[in-house]
Amino acid sequence: MSMPSNNEISIAVIGAGAAGLMAAGTALTLGARVTLFDHNKTVGKKLLITGKGRCNVTNNCDTEEFLRNVPKNPRFLYTALNTFSTDDTMRLFDTLGVPLKTERGKRVFPVSDKAADIVAALKEYVKDANFIPEKVTKILAENGRCIGVRTDKDYFFDAVILATGGRSYPLTGSDGSGYRLIEALGHTVTPLSPSLVPLESISPVCKELQGLSLRNIGFKIIERESGKPLYTDFGEMMFTHFGITGPVVISGSAHLIHKDISTLDAVIDLKPALDEKTMDKRLISDFTKYKNRDFLNALSDLLPQKLIEPMVRLSGIDPRKKVNAITREERLNLLKNLKEFRIPLSKTRPISEAIITSGGVSVKEIDPKTMMSRLFANLYFAGEIIDVDAYTGGFNLQIAFSTAYLAATYAATERN
Repeated sequence: MSMPSNNEISIAVIGAGAAGLMAAGTALTLGARVTLFDHNKTVGKKLLITGKGRCNVTNNCDTEEFLRNVPKNPRFLYTALNTFSTDDTMRLFDTLGVPLKTERGKRVFPVSDKAADIVAALKEYVKDANFIPEKVTKILAENGRCIGVRTDKDYFFDAVILATGGRSYPLTGSDGSGYRLIEALGHTVTPLSPSLVPLESISPVCKELQGLSLRNIGFKIIERESGKPLYTDFGEMMFTHFGITGPVVISGSAHLIHKDISTLDAVIDLKPALDEKTMDKRLISDFTKYKNRDFLNALSDLLPQKLIEPMVRLSGIDPRKKVNAITREERLNLLKNLKEFRIPLSKTRPISEAIITSGGVSVKEIDPKTMMSRLFANLYFAGEIIDVDAYTGGFNLQIAFSTAYLAATYAATERN
């Protein structure tokens, strides 16, 4: 969106994460004077750990496909995504000297695989901002207009952009303080819950398998009693001392908000490339090969060593039974467990361990065409503090970039 710049407009951006840095950089390019506040002494702290330190900056898809990956309030983002698209994000980082690549699932990463390169580029993008490493304790407003912010003293601005993030990863600065700032003004914050988060299980098998990663597995989350699937995926996961984690688990967790997790099972297909008939042929072949071995010692071609004993227990077959004595019924029961390895779930991990926070400032109180508050002129919102969230794959960072760009564009060019 092209608008004339205005050198006289001063803007405060609260929060120096993905949304805050994008907002500050955008406002600077439009000629505004920008002051960036953050209670960390460095910027982009949470960005450094995203994507396991690789930073999945966006998803290389069109707007309609993008919105299908936003389970909560997707239409609210329509203007923001069409104003600053995934293509715009990729072009920006290319301009900032960070070449990108597209991987499986259209996920976009820096070619270097270093999140630090993204942070360095954004830091350079906002180098002309006045950075104040202080905690904002109040947003100043009077007569329905936002006029500035308070730390240990009052600062006055033409506009304020709130980009403080959610409550996930509080050690990076996302401590939920932005919600308190906005509630003090009378804005509504919808209930907060963890999204994109590992899942806990009371099953002792998880602790037994702790550290085991599984690749190319089928994964479902189902209602235990009805068998109704809530989520289906294919990819990687890992067992931990508390339960399960990894890409398919974390993606699946976004579908479980406000669900009773304790009524659900994770179901793992250890051999998704083989249908049951082909899987049975594979078992018969292995059993023929190892017909004189004990059952416990006949599964090494089929399973990781760590998984053999738990699978033997699940099958109900005596581990010392000779393979040539295993019945067809026993073999088919083993097959069923290989294709439907069930992990009873109990709850999500705490919100402090979630990648993003579900919930936030009600979208009913934000103008989707400008990201400005409907309650206070000159107050804008960007990023995770807004009540929108998406699945994994670069979608949440793109939401931060798009909403920040839109907010900054209006804040830097409009006098309200």
